[in-house]
Amino acid sequence: METLRTILTIIFIADCVGMVAVILMQQGKDRGLGAIAGMSSGDTYWGRNKGRSREGRLERLTRVMVIVFVGLAVLLNINF
Repeated sequence: METLRTILTIIFIADCVGMVAVILMQQGKDRGLGAIAGMSSGDTYWGRNKGRSREGRLERLTRVMVIVFVGLAVLLNINF
């Protein structure tokens, strides 16, 4: 049991470091002057195709890493 806990702890630490790196690689969510003019991000070519871009992949990766983080945090706090 102790080896399983050690392996999960190592995965948890790697996930934490990876999550910080992925979050820091993302761009800010400010809309700039487009928000003042009432233009939404869905009205542009960039807004419609964001899911296939680098930013879209980073957002999906962040979601997955957060789910793994929460799952491992709960699992590691259960007394084996």
